[in-house]
Amino acid sequence: MATEYDLVVLGGGTGGYVAAIRASQLGMKVAVVEKRELGGTCLHRGCIPSKSFLRSAEVYRQTKQAALYGIETEATTLKFPLVQERKQKIVDQLHQGVKGLMKKGKIDTYYGHGRILGPSIFSPMAGTISIEHGDGQENTMLIPKNVLVATGSEPKTLPGLEVDQSFVMTSDEALNLTELPNSILIVGGGVIGIEWASMLADFDVNVTVIEYAKQILPTEDEAVAKEVQKLLKKKGVTFVTEAKVLADTVDKGELVRLEAEINGEKQSFQAEKILVSVGRKANITNIGLENTDIVVDEDVIQTNAFYQTKESHIYAIGDVIGGMQLAHVASHEGIVAVEHMAGQSPLPINYLQVPTCIYSNPEVARVGLTEQQAIEKGYDVKVGTFPFQAVGKALVYGETDGFVKIVADKQNDDLLGVHMVGPHVTDMISEAGLAKVLDATPWEIAHAIHPHPTLSEVIGEAALAVDGKQIHG
Repeated sequence: MATEYDLVVLGGGTGGYVAAIRASQLGMKVAVVEKRELGGTCLHRGCIPSKSFLRSAEVYRQTKQAALYGIETEATTLKFPLVQERKQKIVDQLHQGVKGLMKKGKIDTYYGHGRILGPSIFSPMAGTISIEHGDGQENTMLIPKNVLVATGSEPKTLPGLEVDQSFVMTSDEALNLTELPNSILIVGGGVIGIEWASMLADFDVNVTVIEYAKQILPTEDEAVAKEVQKLLKKKGVTFVTEAKVLADTVDKGELVRLEAEINGEKQSFQAEKILVSVGRKANITNIGLENTDIVVDEDVIQTNAFYQTKESHIYAIGDVIGGMQLAHVASHEGIVAVEHMAGQSPLPINYLQVPTCIYSNPEVARVGLTEQQAIEKGYDVKVGTFPFQAVGKALVYGETDGFVKIVADKQNDDLLGVHMVGPHVTDMISEAGLAKVLDATPWEIAHAIHPHPTLSEVIGEAALAVDGKQIHG
């Protein structure tokens, strides 16, 4: 039996289900095909569970520091099974919420492995979706006018450092730990690696980060990356940069050991666990792309600015097309894609206007170009930086580390980039995002009155500092 739809979305993660909701709002008959759970990686194995862990780590850290605020407590005890329990309650609640949204939007959900078929008895064009249920059931056939591929990604591993359920894990497995290790080697000092390093250090785990590049957080502004490394070192995190892990040296015994090549010399490391955090790879195998004319290059699907593939009725969004690999980006890509399908005229996303966040302690957030990127692009830049330690609310919070850095074009005052490191910056970056969307200048940011006392005052002062006019510094 085959059912016809205006749109079938392959993948019910953040990008897929948001696109499905928007398509439903536009009057389309929509189905979502999901292999595991609605909400995808973000809800079940990424954004939400990891931030739940980070919040528990934050509360644990702050409780141990209660005396600084005039509060005496007895010995603080971390009960990790309860941390896991809280995480799962949050995930389960949000999962039910997504299911409710599907029901509200009259969106059909099919569970199973969806695969795109080529031209067949069902349709003269590629795009019919065959769903394998894996329980002996006959495949379900869906015949859509449009297809949206939103199958997401999974953690990469390294040859010789494959997941083994005992010593080596990715973030997927780490989120399901039943107890914390005493020590861990984190291979990769990017966003996910640094979030885990911060969290585990706050949980009293001995952490070593091994990074191949010259600096941790290679995509961040150099000054921000240095600040994060400095502050995590204070927590006891050890960093090794410009290090090539030699996976063939891995030795598993009571502890797991490996060697890394640093400046031409080998150095040995050991810990109870290894967390491999070297990026993510698109889930594009075994979904039927070979039955279409869709172009895949460097392991990601190629699309135009509206996320159309070479098959004009098949679109792709999120991690499968590479790019920023962020949940909020996938959601907006999905909205653009379905509005384009519907014959509307959505604006293509300007990725320089998209904020990115790192939820470590300290937090990191940015939008736009780093200072280095701006210079490489030929801009004559001017920079304003202002520290949290000069802001009263930061002193009240007891979190005075970090700063806000604003990069502008010296020729016309255009805002090129905003970079933040410090308390609650992931909640404050949206102001900078709006400034980028509206093409605001630092002068305009500074003349939006920031209430006192708030952490956001640091943004106004940094904007003034671009022209050397900061008041409190």
